[in-house]
Amino acid sequence: MSHGPRSGLAAVSSALLAMSRHLEVRDVLKTIVASARELLDAQYAALGVPDDHGGFAQFVVDGVSEEQWKAIGPLPRQHGILAAMLHEARSERLADVRKDPRFEGWPKAHPDLVDFLGLPIRDGDEVIGALFLANKNCPKPEGGCGFTAEDEELLGILAQHAAIALTNARLYERSRELTIAEERSRLAHELHDAVSQKLFSLRLTAQAAARLVDRDPSRAKGELQQVAVLAAEAADELRAAVVELRPAALDEDGLVATLRTQIQVLDRAHTARVTFACHGVKALPASQEEAVLRVGQEALHNALRHSGADHVDVTLDRRGGGAVLRVTDDGRGFDPQAVRRAGRHLGLVSMRDRASGAGGTLTVESVPGKGTTIEMEVPGG
Repeated sequence: MSHGPRSGLAAVSSALLAMSRHLEVRDVLKTIVASARELLDAQYAALGVPDDHGGFAQFVVDGVSEEQWKAIGPLPRQHGILAAMLHEARSERLADVRKDPRFEGWPKAHPDLVDFLGLPIRDGDEVIGALFLANKNCPKPEGGCGFTAEDEELLGILAQHAAIALTNARLYERSRELTIAEERSRLAHELHDAVSQKLFSLRLTAQAAARLVDRDPSRAKGELQQVAVLAAEAADELRAAVVELRPAALDEDGLVATLRTQIQVLDRAHTARVTFACHGVKALPASQEEAVLRVGQEALHNALRHSGADHVDVTLDRRGGGAVLRVTDDGRGFDPQAVRRAGRHLGLVSMRDRASGAGGTLTVESVPGKGTTIEMEVPGG
């Protein structure tokens, strides 16, 4: 593949635009690797982010199937050529990586690599990653490397901008972690206040029932019924808080599996029938998946706690490159226009903020006596 100045500039520009579309570190790493492989027309590409223990905190590949990757086994350690790029902070262009004296072999299922181009990704003086490509898709000069000096220069430009994109993504994730920490602190305070009040009332009511058991059994029975009500309310408060404080691991399970699991739990925990159906939804950007999950949790909480519904139906459908979440209940409903405080009470403002923050939209349809439908649409990646 020949890169003239115009085609090379256009290819680099496309790669940089692709990197700038993502904020999640994992998404940025995947985009860097895919862009590098396409830019230089290589069979394989990989990017490793080192940890502090001689291994890699993250290692992303492109050109290797999921089955191949699983067969290869654990992530590589920092040795051989990888260590050279990380610790010597210089590029490597080799005609046959297997003949380099630093080569230490690879697992049995590993693809066979020959010509090789690698270089560090640097943020100032710090090496924050190693990017490398192998097996250029072109005729090789006799005893020479398929990757050219021009390829090395193009990859160097990509690596400089990759460092910026990766640093920005890390800053974004740290900022989000601080936001999550603040949110957890707020929830902890709310949990303490709400549940403490419920438990205090529960204790007083139980004490009153104990005093009435002998002299007024009928009133004691009424107090014990109130104890059951207060205990159920306290359990609801705890259940809602646990869902917020322990969000599902979307990175491991994905949005569909996470929603399905949570809805199965809610179906068992409540008298209302809660169902879930999904049609054709593909993976979404991480920020959108989190927003959809949070809105779904809030809408389910409202339906199960406030609406008196017998049935709550949740659907997640593909729409274009994105998805639509719909939570419908047959409960008592409300008038969104007439009851302004419903927005605060039912978390509608929070849900709208989450939807808009993920580039999506939220609509609410509700009529007194005829149930409620919450619909959220996100655009995808």
